[in-house]
Amino acid sequence: MQQFSNQEIAEIKSRIDQIHDLLAKSGGEEHLVSGSATFGLSAESSEPRLIDQLALSIQMRRMRKSHFGTSQMSGPTWDMMLDLMLANANGRTLSASDLATGAAVPLSSGLRMIAALEALGFAKRTIDERDRRRSIVRLTDAGIERMASYFKKIGAAMNSGYNRVASA
Repeated sequence: MQQFSNQEIAEIKSRIDQIHDLLAKSGGEEHLVSGSATFGLSAESSEPRLIDQLALSIQMRRMRKSHFGTSQMSGPTWDMMLDLMLANANGRTLSASDLATGAAVPLSSGLRMIAALEALGFAKRTIDERDRRRSIVRLTDAGIERMASYFKKIGAAMNSGYNRVASA
């Protein structure tokens, strides 16, 4: 797992403390443990605590940046990668316009993002044989492997966090 610097840890703790204070003021403090950055279930219910979900979200974003080695894997570009992985898993194909629409960006922006994914070696475009005006976009083997290994890491992080708190 990625090691965080002392500055990053301090920043995360500060964010968590700020959120805790905001929630405490709004009466939502019963599900929080001050300064806690553990993953787990609250003692009162079987639902994950908000603070745990926030910490996991931050950890996932940092893991994604580290795993893919680029800050380009965020926002609409990340949405495209998710759509492509889901399409691959379901044996479907997506056009460039499908990806742009799904990522809520204009087609011109979507095409630039697809070109960036191609440059990284994660996606490839081909001409649709049925309609030569359309481009079909698929993940490359490297893109599939990178996405699968990322979600494997996320699953391991989630499982280890839930198991750690459940056994306490």
